[in-house]
This record gives sequence, C-alpha cells and structure tokens, in this order.
Amino acid sequence: METQTAKPISKWQQRIGYGVSDLACNLIWQMISLYLLFFYTDIMQLSASAISLMFVLTRFVDGITDLLVGYLIDHTHTRWGKSRPYFLFGAIPFALFAFLCFSVPDISANGKLIYAYITYFGLSLAYTIVNVPMASILPSLTNDTEERTALSTSRKFFGFMGATVVSSTALVLVNYFGGSNQALGFRIVMAIFGVIGCLLFFFTFFSVRETTTLKPEKASVKEIFNSLKQNKPWLIFALNIVFMWTGFFIQTSALVYYYTVVVGSQVLSISVATIMSIVPMVANFFVPFLARRLGKRNLYVTASAIQAIGIVIILVGNVNHFVILGGAVVSAIGYGVKESIYFSMQADPVDYGEWKTGVNVSGSLSAINGFLGKVAQALSGGIAGALLAWGNYTPGAAAQSPQAELAIRAMYGYIPLLLIIGSIITMFFYRLDRIYPQIKQELEARKA
Repeated sequence: METQTAKPISKWQQRIGYGVSDLACNLIWQMISLYLLFFYTDIMQLSASAISLMFVLTRFVDGITDLLVGYLIDHTHTRWGKSRPYFLFGAIPFALFAFLCFSVPDISANGKLIYAYITYFGLSLAYTIVNVPMASILPSLTNDTEERTALSTSRKFFGFMGATVVSSTALVLVNYFGGSNQALGFRIVMAIFGVIGCLLFFFTFFSVRETTTLKPEKASVKEIFNSLKQNKPWLIFALNIVFMWTGFFIQTSALVYYYTVVVGSQVLSISVATIMSIVPMVANFFVPFLARRLGKRNLYVTASAIQAIGIVIILVGNVNHFVILGGAVVSAIGYGVKESIYFSMQADPVDYGEWKTGVNVSGSLSAINGFLGKVAQALSGGIAGALLAWGNYTPGAAAQSPQAELAIRAMYGYIPLLLIIGSIITMFFYRLDRIYPQIKQELEARKA
C-alpha cells in the first residue's frame, strides 16, 4: 500500500471519523430493515410472494458484487489508501438510491415491481461500495488489538445512534411530512436521511488514515480462496455470519407486523425499536472492558444467550406491554454487546490468514463476509415473504387470520431464537482468542 502524505490525525478524531460511517449506513439501512417490507406490501401494494422472490434474487446477485468490490479493494493502491477512496465516491450513489427505493412511481403494478427490483439492487450495490471498506479498512488503521476494539466500539456506538434516530423518529416524521399520504412521507424522510448520510461519509473520508503498512496483494482469485480455505477461524466465523444476520434481518422486518397484528399496538413497535437502538448504544461502552476480561468469543456467546432470554420474555409476555418492554431491554443488552464484539472480531481472522499463509486479503475477506451477510438477507427476505404469503396476510386489514398471526410470530420470535442457538453452538468451535497474542508477536517480528 502506498504511504499517505497527509498530516497525522489523533486517535479520537479517527475513532469518531470511523464511527460516523456506521451512523451514515444505519440512517439508511435501519429504514430498509424495519420498514422496506412493510413499504412494499402496504404502500406499494406489491404481493408478498413477489417481494419474497425479489429479495432472494437481488440479494444473491448483489452478493457477487460484494466479492468484486473486495477484489477491487485488494487491488486498489492510491495516495489515499486501499479502502478509503470508496467512502468518497460511493456516498452520493448511496444517498440517491436510498431516495429512489422509497419513492412510489405512478405506473402499473408490474412496472412498480420492476422499479422495485432496479432501485433495491441499486441501493444494495451502493451500500456494498461504502460498507465493505468499513470492514476492510480496520486492519489498516492500527495493528493494536485494543485500539481495533475501540474503533469497532466507536463504530457500533454511532451505528446504534443512527438506528436510534430511525427507530424513534422515522414513522413520526413520515406522518408529519406525509399525513395520510405515507408514500410522500417516506420519500421526504429518505431524502433527508440520504443527504445526512452522504455528508457523514465525506466526513469519514477526511477523518481516517490508512497508516498501517500492508503488503500489496497481487494474488489471483484461486490463491485468495486457497488462503481462505486454510483459515479455520474465518470459516467458523463465516458460518456464524449466516446464523447471526438471518435471525437479525427476519426479526427486524417483522417488527411492525408483530406489534400491529399480534400485540395490537403499532405505537409499541416504535418504543421497542427505540429500545433496541438506545440500550445497545449504552451497552456498547462496556465492550472493551468485557472483552479484556472474558475474551471476544466468550463475550459473544454470553451476549447471544442474554439476547435469546430477552426474546423469550417478549414472547411469554404476549400482549402485556410492561413485560414486552422489559424483554426488549434484556434482548437489546445482549444484542448490543454481541454486535459490537462481532465487528471487533472481524479483523482477527485477517491476521490469522496472513500468519498462516503469508497472504493478506482483508478486502476479499471483508467482501466475502459481506456476501454472506447478503445471503442472510436473501434468506430472511425470502422466508419472511413466503411466511406472509403462506399466512394469507392482508395488507391494511384490521384483523388477520390465525395462520397469518402464526407466520408473524415465527418471523419475530421462533426463527430468530433457533438461529441464535445455532450461532452459539457454532462459536464454541472458534478458538482464535487463545493463540492470537502469539500470532501478533510473530507478525510483528516478520515485519521488523
């Protein structure tokens, strides 16, 4: 990687600059996670089965672009670094497609479905361009494992802040700007969030520096995959990605449906979504301390168990608002700690792979992680749409069939619980924490 000539920046400036990139992402992606399925079925009036197929197809195609972007990052060498330029050039397309994705054209039903395909894929591609570098740049920002945890903690703090803004204000702003015209309200809100997100990515570009020297990689695709095949910690981590994010995406997509149909209070969905953003933001501060005491893997497993307990409390609470809110707090604590330490763990298999094979492919590894996240989104979107279709969900109906309620309960509670258990079992086989200090010492010795 070429060295950068710009003046050095402070640790805190870089922590904040790196962190706000996830604030920018979450202003848009939290809207996608919480409201896009609802927007398609209840506002654009598209069928749940058609949306289910669209989610699966576009996500798998988009997953391939993750691999291409990662490959490009590994072969990018500029005066700004490998990953950093993508924040600058991806910001405007990300904001533009966010606006278009939540805009309803006055065309036929088939035309709307085609429009949804194009804009959803465009937004996913733009998201890939700015999101993959967020992971791939971390090993280049510092060699220090505790500073990496601090950077990841900053990232998730601002990410949860963005999620909190969306969870607590989005529907309120939609109603304020659109009144009875929710389509107009969503369009205006996404325009606002898109502009803010774009400006934040510009701020990230000017506030981070790739100062750690990584050997420029000219490995072929075959060599890259051969390196990854020997990276056992990453293979375990990769399987966990599918469990973790499939559960997350299917639950968040079901949130509005669950509290509107099963609990009977759409207002409560705003309260729960806000709790699921604010509480993790607070819990996030304890992650560096807990990681030092427990180790990253053990902290991840413990936090996952706490999250599962919270979901059980919500399900047992049924329509009792007090119990539901208590369960949401418990679940949010576990989720917040789990997601923060997950992003800190992402950089460690990069070092293991370099130690094991001598090849550093942080961009490709981050891209494949992103691809697996897209697979999880495809699975969750397909499952959610299929369940709504199976349950004969009727958009806007005051009452739904028992079958539709069962489908929504499965989306919000039963399936996420099973996937969390699968994630916990998978991570018991992840043992990189034990040998990581030795790996860092040997890598430093090689570089010296």
